[in-house]
Amino acid sequence: MDLNDPARSADLRARFELLQQAAQRENCPGWSLRAERLRALQALVTANRRRFGQAIAQDFGQRPQAETDLAEVFPSLQSIRHALKHGKGWMRRRRVGTPLWFRPARSWLQPQPLGIVGIVAPWNYPLYLSVAPLASAFVAGNRAMLKLSEHAPAFAECFAEAAAKQFAPEVLTVITGGPQTAAEFCALPFDHLLFTGSTQTGRHVMRAAADNLLPVTLELGGKSPALLAPDARLDHAVARIMTGKLLNAGQTCVAPDYVLLPRGTEAQFISLARDWVAKHYPKLDANPDYSHIINDRQYQRLAEGLAAAQATGAVLHPLSEARPDAARRLMPPMIVTEAQGPLAEAEIFGPILPLIAYDRLRDAVRHIQERPRPLAFYPFTDSAETRDLLLSSVVAGGVTVNDTLLHVASGALPFGGVGASGMGAYHGQAGFDRLSHLMPVMAQARGNAAGLLAPPYRARFRTLIGWMMRF
Repeated sequence: MDLNDPARSADLRARFELLQQAAQRENCPGWSLRAERLRALQALVTANRRRFGQAIAQDFGQRPQAETDLAEVFPSLQSIRHALKHGKGWMRRRRVGTPLWFRPARSWLQPQPLGIVGIVAPWNYPLYLSVAPLASAFVAGNRAMLKLSEHAPAFAECFAEAAAKQFAPEVLTVITGGPQTAAEFCALPFDHLLFTGSTQTGRHVMRAAADNLLPVTLELGGKSPALLAPDARLDHAVARIMTGKLLNAGQTCVAPDYVLLPRGTEAQFISLARDWVAKHYPKLDANPDYSHIINDRQYQRLAEGLAAAQATGAVLHPLSEARPDAARRLMPPMIVTEAQGPLAEAEIFGPILPLIAYDRLRDAVRHIQERPRPLAFYPFTDSAETRDLLLSSVVAGGVTVNDTLLHVASGALPFGGVGASGMGAYHGQAGFDRLSHLMPVMAQARGNAAGLLAPPYRARFRTLIGWMMRF
């Protein structure tokens, strides 16, 4: 609940200062304490799995528990388990070489916690996109302050209540509230701020952080393309693209936003997509496995995008017999050809899939290269040569070849954007490193020759510096 000024600001500041004082008392917790916090996070997820799923379903109007288990609970637990398995090793000093002229000194990198990590979670996967950053923060030895989205209020209330029972407020504090609370949250002097959300909001977050010279990790979005090379297996590509697109009704930052495919294959793609939807979402208007759109504003945005496209000559290809239902925020899946307007220019974030035909593979590559760098890229090809060509030609935050979404769920791979789709990466060791300071250390040996380079700069110095310049 948003507090009224100045009470809201005072409450945020008091919670932050409690974390700050605790971090100052215990600057670098050992592995046992970090592991204890990770296990507490694990217990939070497992004990409240169904409560969280019910709250998320309430926010969306309809989202199946199975989808929450698959896309939120499972990857959340995976990220915690990966941290528990590898975190102690990540904490160790990392030896680095020492140049000849500094020997016998020794050099290493010593990971240190940053202190307090601020995390801003979005509404589309509110559990996973809270827990995964928390796992990175805790394994790195930090404390955390988490701001949950006001667009998923039932989940926010449920998670905040459960977290308060599981964690002391000087380890984790959870903030709820609206846009003004979020703005004041991002203005706090954290040691690092991790934001997941839209590119537009990310710009505001970065401006707020700049006043504190606050380092940020921005996980944004954009138009992530799927590209079918001429040799792609069309039936396989359609199945994997539709799976990735219709998870959470397309409300996924790494969902395939549009498809580039060889000209002449559009009709077959649409036919295969209809068959796939009929098989996996029969009687879609009453199907309990199909998620609904989060709120009226997002539903209206999608409806207006379809109307604008149709008004400018686009052709709409419904993939089921279900009709859009604004009252229930049910948006059936739709393929669009010859798309114009918002569907062609902005991230769709819904179950609408434009198809763009190309004549030559280099034309498809150029289409991607001429636009902001995407958060994800999904090339489909059985040719290693074509795969390597596409991977060397397209810069994207992450890639899954011959499938969609999977790279995000792997605890061993960093997750992050590039350019307009974000900056910085986390998950696994990348998350540990991102939320640590890898402090460079050089330890001088008792017996050393450093004094030979001190003034006065006479013949001995000139001889030594001459040797040094040559090596």
